[in-house]
Amino acid sequence: MEIRELKAVIEGVLFATGDAVSIEKLAEITDCEKEEIINASEELAKDYGDPERGIELVHVEDKLQLCTKTELYPYLQKVAKNKREYQLTDVQLETLSIVAYKQPVTKLQVENIRGVNSDHAVNRLVEYGLIKELGRLDAPGRPLLFGTTDDFLRAFGVDSLDDLPEIAPEHVEEFREEAEEEVEEKLNLGI
Repeated sequence: MEIRELKAVIEGVLFATGDAVSIEKLAEITDCEKEEIINASEELAKDYGDPERGIELVHVEDKLQLCTKTELYPYLQKVAKNKREYQLTDVQLETLSIVAYKQPVTKLQVENIRGVNSDHAVNRLVEYGLIKELGRLDAPGRPLLFGTTDDFLRAFGVDSLDDLPEIAPEHVEEFREEAEEEVEEKLNLGI
């Protein structure tokens, strides 16, 4: 298949599905090698890089998706019936950070790290589409496992979880000391 034809197929499939499609799936349906899909998608991304274009090709882990350029969001909001605007609270950001760095993780594991009930934060993050249920832990009670979504990656502008910033060692030590102080205070208060 010629590259211009392959670009057209990729564009058509991504437009029709309206969601991210794996490079592997695109290779399968086009009878092409993954490398050919990657090369064609890179050329397609360049085509969409023109400032006169309203959409862009986004790489999300091993998937491709057509998205509206972020500078056009104000116009989309004017026509959208249900605006997907949300403001994350500090509690939700903290919970989201734990899920992002520890996934797959159970709600109980999140609560053990945070030291407080996290039901509301986890439920909100699922509602916002930033985290999702990944399955169940093979343990008594079979608790749900949570992880981040492709929407999380898009919202925070990263291509994959590998692109998340690393926590500096000095901050890890600070966090550990703060956690130990909190535990000490709770023990002193009899909580």
